Amino acid sequence: MSKSSVKKLLKSFTKEQIIDVVMELYDARKEAKEFLEFFAQPNEESKVEEYKRIIEAEFFPLRGDAKLRFSVCKKAISDFKKLKPSPTALADLMVYYMENACEFTGTFGDMWEQYYESVEGNFKRTLDFLVDNDLLAKFLPRIKKCLEWADKCGWGFPDVLYQFYYEAIADSGLEDTDE
Repeated sequence: MSKSSVKKLLKSFTKEQIIDVVMELYDARKEAKEFLEFFAQPNEESKVEEYKRIIEAEFFPLRGDAKLRFSVCKKAISDFKKLKPSPTALADLMVYYMENACEFTGTFGDMWEQYYESVEGNFKRTLDFLVDNDLLAKFLPRIKKCLEWADKCGWGFPDVLYQFYYEAIADSGLEDTDE
């Protein structure tokens, strides 16, 4: 069934029938419940913190070893994005992901190639999002901290991150005050 078919069907329903469908959806799907609860009482700060804990647990768990599952981190960002948060809240979560990834490698030393490639790709996407939403200046201190952590690493990792950083600075029209 297409989106337009569903829309046509819903238009034929009474208000009570629509409420019943929404409540059934609320009970049937965890994602729908989360979306509807956020829609009804949008608390971005609380929700960002909830998703930050998911990301942090992949790099710096309270117990046990880090799992470093980038898929879990990407899913956390994707799930948060589906709630339609403000660009600033989404940027906060994206930068937090990069902070954890860069701090981890800065703390524990060189990682494997796939780790670096994943972080590099996500760093680029994060910077692009910040530039596209005119948020780079707001998050610049945190981005620079990521670069500091990356400086301790090998394999050209910091070089790639700096390249993306300077491209973002140029694209945003900001000046790099550290040159």
